[in-house]
Amino acid sequence: MESVSELVNLSRLLNDFRQYWFVAGGWAIDLFIGDITRVHKDIEIAIFRKDQSSLREYLFGWEFTKVVNGKMEPWNEDEWLELPIHEIHAHTKNTLFSELEILLDESSQSEWRFRRNLNIARPLSMIRLRSDIDVPFLAPEIVLLYKAKNPRSKDEDDFYRVCRLLDEERQVWLKQAITVCHPGHYWLRELHAS
Repeated sequence: MESVSELVNLSRLLNDFRQYWFVAGGWAIDLFIGDITRVHKDIEIAIFRKDQSSLREYLFGWEFTKVVNGKMEPWNEDEWLELPIHEIHAHTKNTLFSELEILLDESSQSEWRFRRNLNIARPLSMIRLRSDIDVPFLAPEIVLLYKAKNPRSKDEDDFYRVCRLLDEERQVWLKQAITVCHPGHYWLRELHAS
């Protein structure tokens, strides 16, 4: 189980990384809520695909793998990762934070774009929030959109914990995005009418 102290260590590790990065997944939900609501088996971070080389340079000396069709493979130093590859792992020794799971998000100059449907977008100014402990995290409506595809029990819990805490604009955006990607999804009944 990961702890808040590990989030702080992660933030210290990435403090000088000059590109956008944010905690994703279940931890992003808990950072939005401001409380640890469940056990988390890992910490995922997201960066923009365009920044993959910058992160690799920043984590000089780390070992990298990519996930291809559900299997880990080496990520070669000069290799540029394109869709559908969106998950990489980084490992090192002798540091407070030795393992990272990194998700590659799509973007344009001014918008985050949903990798499963690039027509779904969000202004960059809306996608990254900061927690009380100054850790950047991915906006909860985006996390929930990813979780909507095949919700597991923990995803259901995350949705019901956070959906009523979203302001109306975030709820409307999430409802519209789920309607496009997953028409008839039962989560739609819980969100504001658009």
